[in-house]
Amino acid sequence: MQSFEFTPQGVCARKITFDLEEGLIHHLHFEGGCPGNLAAIGKLLEGRSAKEAADILLGNTCRDKQTSCADQLAHALIEAMKKADEK
Repeated sequence: MQSFEFTPQGVCARKITFDLEEGLIHHLHFEGGCPGNLAAIGKLLEGRSAKEAADILLGNTCRDKQTSCADQLAHALIEAMKKADEK
């Protein structure tokens, strides 16, 4: 299992942490942002495919922003999958 930490840009959340094991998401946690919604995202994605989650969440926006916490998670997952493939 590999642990990842990502600093999101342009959103209220300050940090996203998660583990990947064989392409599956575990222990997803957001610091900052909307606690109820982001905790729900963590519960919904526990044990799910990182690729599938990134495909679904990429491009999701929040209000008038060009991004959202979910979109930033997608970027974090894509980056993590690339790093995991390098090992």
